Amino acid sequence: MSSTIETPRPLFSIITVTYNAETTVVPTMLSVASQTCMLYEHIIMDGVSKDSTLTAVGEHATARTRIFSSPDKGIYDAMNKAMAVATGDYLIFLNAGDKFHTTDTLQILADTILDNDYPGIVYGQTDLVDNDGAYLGPRHLTAPEELTLKSFRHGMLVCHQAFTVLRRIAPLYDTRWRFSSDYEWCIRCLQHSRSNIYTGCTTIDYLSEGMTTRNRRKSLVERFRIMSHYYGTLPTLLRHLTFVPRFLIAKSRLRK
Repeated sequence: MSSTIETPRPLFSIITVTYNAETTVVPTMLSVASQTCMLYEHIIMDGVSKDSTLTAVGEHATARTRIFSSPDKGIYDAMNKAMAVATGDYLIFLNAGDKFHTTDTLQILADTILDNDYPGIVYGQTDLVDNDGAYLGPRHLTAPEELTLKSFRHGMLVCHQAFTVLRRIAPLYDTRWRFSSDYEWCIRCLQHSRSNIYTGCTTIDYLSEGMTTRNRRKSLVERFRIMSHYYGTLPTLLRHLTFVPRFLIAKSRLRK
């Protein structure tokens, strides 16, 4: 009679979607590999990169790295494909170029999860960094100490990367939204979460030049439509009048 050794299911599935990311994926992989908590798998979901992304990924892979490469219909389709192969209890989406804030970030998340009986969502703050990893400033939206479904009426108060979600409550991304499906996804996660716990610290260093940043106007249009769907058109329109000063302040910070 033969027996098999079962590998414990990881607590976290860290998902990094790549396409021609040779200059940004390595810092992300090094950040994941440097974590003191090892209860994770790192899924690299590549869209058949035409540069040396896969070579770089292969050179920096560890025993916890799972590498996939196949054509996709965009970043959110690739995220759905990654979710389909994820085995961890919680999902963390860490884009190429983004990093965990410290080497013990995963341990902080794990302790928060275990101390709070596996909540639906665990989240933290986000800092902005440049291509060299240099600190640019805090994200212009601050994650609240108490997060509810209504919180996202005011925008994406928690950065997607700092939004750790229990996998069994996480829906697929709606690929009809090309630039803001992550915002809509977070709202649906909040609809299904029984408790949302704040870590009380910064968890993510976010590379400021992401896809949504490069397509800011289109992203904002999509976000308005999403807000109107979930929170009502007139209330959303009125709230947008208060967003203008916030946008101008954030823009001035990035120029400094």
